[in-house]
Amino acid sequence: MFPYDTSQLNKQANELLQSFQRNMNPSQEKHITKVNGRAGVDAYQLPPNSDDLLLDLNDPIVWFVQTDGAGYKTAIPYEITEHKEVKQEDILKSIDDRLTKLEEELHNGKSNISENAANSKSGKQYNDAGNRGNAQG
Repeated sequence: MFPYDTSQLNKQANELLQSFQRNMNPSQEKHITKVNGRAGVDAYQLPPNSDDLLLDLNDPIVWFVQTDGAGYKTAIPYEITEHKEVKQEDILKSIDDRLTKLEEELHNGKSNISENAANSKSGKQYNDAGNRGNAQG
């Protein structure tokens, strides 16, 4: 009935359907795109109006790459580091230790706050060696 081979047409229709199904389920496709530095980012091709994250193999950087409607690419690097969990108890202990040290300095008269304020009014300040000198010269 048809002058052409329908098996070829069915094969093409099945390939098109499979391609469409893959594109409709992007959550099933998981991959990490890896590049070598800025040159790899520049060589990476994206269609217009799209974006992607690229893992740099040379440095601890993730590149956020996006293109506008005309296909012009913008790449922004973000540094990545391993996250280390900090316990709230450790933070509170650190604050408590610093506060205790400041209170001890104030009670023992080791604080130079009032002396430094008086010296700055008289033009005297401490230099890097801890010696008092004239602020004007």
